[in-house]
Amino acid sequence: MPRFPFFERVNVAEHVKQLTLSSYTPEIRLEGLVTGVDNLRSDVFLSPKLAEVTRAHLVRLIAKYGAVEDLVKTDPLSTAQQQAQPTWMRSSAAASKPKADSGADFKRALADLQLASLTQAKSQSNISVDVLCRLAVIKYLRNELVAQFTQVLERCRVRLKEYEGPRSNQRGIALRDRFLKLQVSKKIVIRKAGQELFTTLREIEKESLARMRRSLFGDAELPVYELFMNRLLFTEEGRDDYLNAEHYVMLGNFDRDIDRFQYIRETTEEFFGKIGMPAEPDSEENSCRIDAWMNAPENAQELVGGGAPDENGSKGKGQRALLGLWTETLEDAGILPYVVASYEVVPLLGEYTPVINPQQLKNALISRSERKRVEQLLDEHGKMSAEKLQSTVRRIEGYTSADRNKVAGRFLVDFMRYHRDLRRLEAVNAAVDGINVIGNDKLRELSAINNTLYEFLLAEEQKPAEDKVNCHVILKADIRDSTYLTRTLFERGLNPASYFSLNFYEPVNKLLPKYGASKVFIEGDAVILAMFERENEKSFVVARTCMMAREMINIVRGYNEQSQSAGLPILELGIGICFQDSAPMYLMDGSNRIMISKALNESDRLSSCSKAARKYSGLNENLFNVFAFKTVEDADTGGTPEEFLIRYNIGGVHINQLAFQKLQQEIQLQLHEVELPGLWGKETTRLYSGLVPVATKAGGTASFHRIVVRDAVIPHVNAVDMSLREWTDRRYYEVCTSTAVYDLLDSKSSRVAVTR
Repeated sequence: MPRFPFFERVNVAEHVKQLTLSSYTPEIRLEGLVTGVDNLRSDVFLSPKLAEVTRAHLVRLIAKYGAVEDLVKTDPLSTAQQQAQPTWMRSSAAASKPKADSGADFKRALADLQLASLTQAKSQSNISVDVLCRLAVIKYLRNELVAQFTQVLERCRVRLKEYEGPRSNQRGIALRDRFLKLQVSKKIVIRKAGQELFTTLREIEKESLARMRRSLFGDAELPVYELFMNRLLFTEEGRDDYLNAEHYVMLGNFDRDIDRFQYIRETTEEFFGKIGMPAEPDSEENSCRIDAWMNAPENAQELVGGGAPDENGSKGKGQRALLGLWTETLEDAGILPYVVASYEVVPLLGEYTPVINPQQLKNALISRSERKRVEQLLDEHGKMSAEKLQSTVRRIEGYTSADRNKVAGRFLVDFMRYHRDLRRLEAVNAAVDGINVIGNDKLRELSAINNTLYEFLLAEEQKPAEDKVNCHVILKADIRDSTYLTRTLFERGLNPASYFSLNFYEPVNKLLPKYGASKVFIEGDAVILAMFERENEKSFVVARTCMMAREMINIVRGYNEQSQSAGLPILELGIGICFQDSAPMYLMDGSNRIMISKALNESDRLSSCSKAARKYSGLNENLFNVFAFKTVEDADTGGTPEEFLIRYNIGGVHINQLAFQKLQQEIQLQLHEVELPGLWGKETTRLYSGLVPVATKAGGTASFHRIVVRDAVIPHVNAVDMSLREWTDRRYYEVCTSTAVYDLLDSKSSRVAVTR
């Protein structure tokens, strides 16, 4: 007779047919990379400064968790003794002196390096370059963890020699005990240091890398980076009792353990077979399918409700039936008692380890004979109380059927999470094996001259880029009706020079160093700025210019509010931005350089605002600040069609088509098509949004700002009443400055998120 008669009342097979299980197979594909000098692996050279701060940081971590900070804090060797050391020890002497700020230095250097690798990957249009850097960093950190532990041991050993021989005293004995304890606790120390490294990597990812990557590449490559946010990253083959107990579930380690990973995986396959998924569980294809199902922890919720199915509804009844079957499968396999013990042992680890091995402590909750051995060990080690152990045993003995079901459901979730992260670790390890992190100059030079070396350096370590300008951007900011403003201020006895200076020129000057812009010249009522992109440099030249223009508009709006409250006239500003895919030319006027560029003339047109357009009141009531109209036939124009467009630009940023195309190359832009009221009824408006990296703050935290660009069609209108005649095939582009546009896209994104 079945132990769970509820199965009889629920058609499990029918319920299973309605399930939608997710599948996931972690993998890392490195495409478009060259192999190194061994023709097998990719050669990578990492920043020497990063290596230096990493060694110092790891020494500090190992000394802290090994409780030997005082032994490695100072160098006990004389100059003569240092010279007598092997070269490998002398070279690491500096790293063996922990610095108080080594953690901050390490985090800053690592963040800067990975931000630089993202920029490098963008310049090569290959995300695999950045993935290669991430893998190389992981491989380097793993190797250095072990190497620096050896270094700390050696430093402690040298220090202990001071207390050897006849002069040995009580302090020497105490230091020797600490040294032996450090040797024994190697795995624990490396685990704790590794988890701190993981925490730092995760913080850098959340604080700056994720947003920078979205800005450059969008979300298309997001899955591969999830593999680097894995707690098992710095463990030995993904097995660590303490880590598993804290974040997953503690499984057995040896072939004889009934709760070892492989046996539980086979039991889970058996469970899938019982519910008819798949029909042929022994085939290789279906085995891979089951593996992919077990890599998705959300499937545990779909199958058994995570151990707490909803009591109402047919789905909840089906989940209760599957939960009962899963519990029965674990019991038949003899695994359930170990599952219960794995969870109940967690609060005991802090009390009894490392005196008692975690696995031995877990088994003591199951086996009476093992429990007696543990109690005897506790008594031998300072008569430690076994009361908590015995209390836990009594609690386990009181488990009801509902308790066992709940634990079994929780176990399925945790095992699937562990299964997924273990497979992720395997994928990372396989990719890491294909990387050769070069550590000597000779091999670095050999790989470099063969053009097979990938170098990831900090900004200060990179060779100075040639001062050759590849392209440039011109920004012209034009103040409307400056003559009228000047006359009005004079009539009121005010100083126009100080008014323009305080409300416009001085605030603009403060923006120049922030965005890396330079002043070309001032025309009285306008300022012309330039940004340059040089060879071997990824500077987001158009994106930064657009963000600077938007900030200029916001600054003027802020000062206008103050002026209005004081009864002063306001400034009306129009900005034109023109990109030219070549360097400007210069002529010399004495010692002064005068720029010659087609972008100067075009930016002047883009920043302009015709009187005819200003008369049309509908433009002032729109969400947007830039408009362009065709009013004459192209055949009637004696010049280029662009020269005879009527433009409206008040409080707006107008960019040319080349600038928009360059912006699409610099950052990832997402298209939004929105129905909005237009000048002639409702229109489908094309908006592009993206994130612009403006600066890098101390500690590696990048400053990101959102940008929205409108892509609009130029209409052919009647010049008299601005009525629409037809739509042309020409387009114009506006960097949106109205906060209402940004709020509109935010609300649209929120509605989509709620719908999902």
